[in-house]
Amino acid sequence: MFLIIRCPGCRTFSYVDRFQQWKLCPVCGEAIEVRKAPAYIEVDEYQVAERIVTQLEEYLHRNRKKDLSPEEIATLREQYAEWLRTRA
Repeated sequence: MFLIIRCPGCRTFSYVDRFQQWKLCPVCGEAIEVRKAPAYIEVDEYQVAERIVTQLEEYLHRNRKKDLSPEEIATLREQYAEWLRTRA
């Protein structure tokens, strides 16, 4: 399982193994304490995590937003759960 998190320094999305304690941000080099970083969603495969990270960055850039609202995070989680149900 992988968590989609966001660097508190440069605000870049990234993913980590859910048992990982630290992550070095690939953009700014900040050491991220995983349990303190905002977690947006938990996914089961790293390939899915990579796609979601890319899509989240594109979404924020396209909509000129700084972060997702709580409603958007809930929608993201619902859409992922629905995708999992239809995939099986």
